[in-house]
Amino acid sequence: MPLKKIYRYLYIAIFLIFVIWMIFLDTHSLKIHNELNQEIEKLEEQKKALINIIDQDKRSLQQLSNKDSLEHLARENYGHKKENETIFYVEFEDSTGLKKLN
Repeated sequence: MPLKKIYRYLYIAIFLIFVIWMIFLDTHSLKIHNELNQEIEKLEEQKKALINIIDQDKRSLQQLSNKDSLEHLARENYGHKKENETIFYVEFEDSTGLKKLN
């Protein structure tokens, strides 16, 4: 009888050591798997964000393929003008960011 108890405790001890080794100490431990899964989730979110940016850029390129929209962009953002055309920039007092003191 005592020999069976010793073997039972030995099996339990070996099993516990094996479980602890697999969970914490092994190169394929659960901790490492969780870290890798979290990194995969982050990378998938980045991939979705980059795909959205690419789609927006594709739409912008399609819009800019039209000559009228390209001209509109050049006028609004870069100050381009047609020949024999004068552009006046009108600034309001609020737009300068300066406040008058009383």
